[in-house]
Amino acid sequence: MVKHPESIISINGLSKTYASGFQALKSINLEIKKGEIFALLGPNGAGKTTLISVVSGIVKPTVGTVFVAGSDIVKDYRTTRSKIGLVPQELTTDMFQTPKNVVSFSRGLFGKPNSPECVKETLQSLSLWDKRDDQIRTLSGGMKRRVMIAKALAHEPDILFLDEPTAGVDVSLRREMWDLVGELRKSGVTIILTTHYIEEAEAMADRIGVIDQGKIIVVEDKEVLMRKLGKKQLCLNLASKLAEMPSQLREFRLSLNNEGKILTYTFDANTEKSSVADFMRKIGELGIVFNDLQTKESSLEEIFVNLVEGS
Repeated sequence: MVKHPESIISINGLSKTYASGFQALKSINLEIKKGEIFALLGPNGAGKTTLISVVSGIVKPTVGTVFVAGSDIVKDYRTTRSKIGLVPQELTTDMFQTPKNVVSFSRGLFGKPNSPECVKETLQSLSLWDKRDDQIRTLSGGMKRRVMIAKALAHEPDILFLDEPTAGVDVSLRREMWDLVGELRKSGVTIILTTHYIEEAEAMADRIGVIDQGKIIVVEDKEVLMRKLGKKQLCLNLASKLAEMPSQLREFRLSLNNEGKILTYTFDANTEKSSVADFMRKIGELGIVFNDLQTKESSLEEIFVNLVEGS
């Protein structure tokens, strides 16, 4: 078992097999750094929620160890659980309660002393103070989601898990949530979010882990992942149609689109920079005239799809 000193969560050889025989997690090794935003990406059924549930103490691991701030989640359950706030996908709270009562009650569940000041501070940080005495059922979808986060933060945890935080919400609310997560990170909270929205990970995360069929495929800094696995494309808008691809260009990864009017060259920006010059020289030698030239980089979505399909 290895524990990295800068990690707030250390997962070693973690597997989870249910009574039915289904193996939801397979030999997971993962380190989460203190103070980072870590996005766990994966398709539905990949194991994202199971992994969060194990670390949070809701589901028991079959094999392996998990340490939260140096404490074992099985042997030191109360200690580790007190360090974690969990916001599940579903809105799981009494809709006839008020935000103020929900946060106060949640503090008590974790043995925290009654503190009107902390309750006020938590609600204010989530723009809920003006709604503190309203029944939750009367609030908007975005406000209800904020109440769930306030509830998870009530006991002042060091770690916040957000399980599909923007599932089923509109685009404007999604961006509002991204801003909120950024503010929470500034307060020193380590945030782990699961999502299948690629743009969510791209907008917020410092590092990205991709999980599929219970296995971690890759863990990498977002920029490094995109640099390593991303491709660039050079698109030429041709002055006249090409009926077919010239044999002299077969060494390049090319495609003809828009009925022969767009010639696209896909290349690795890190290893094939010189080949772009070769390609452009060949184009000139063949007398292929183009009116416009554009470049574009792979999106994180394309990288994700390639990773999952190749796993």
